[in-house]
Amino acid sequence: MKQLVLFFSMFVIAGFAAAADLSAGKKLSIQCSVCHGKDGVSRNPEAPNLAGMSSLYLEKSLVDYRKGIRQDRRMSLIASALSMEQIKDLAAWYSAFEISVKVPEID
Repeated sequence: MKQLVLFFSMFVIAGFAAAADLSAGKKLSIQCSVCHGKDGVSRNPEAPNLAGMSSLYLEKSLVDYRKGIRQDRRMSLIASALSMEQIKDLAAWYSAFEISVKVPEID
């Protein structure tokens, strides 16, 4: 039982140590808005919406671009210049939005 409590305590402490900075994410998102739109809602059919996506998914995607696992000329270049802290900040910023999807009425 002590081991289980210790494990969860370490997990919680690590989570607080890695807390993202939303204001830093907002500032970083300015460069993203060219393709992904203001506040992560894209008007470009080739660029996905980022708003409301899972922060873990966004982090993994950016890390994969940075490592060359995923490849896109623009995204790979941008991600290669980001630190892990900046990636976490961006992911937190975009995941903080809620997207409401309008469902068409069916007659």
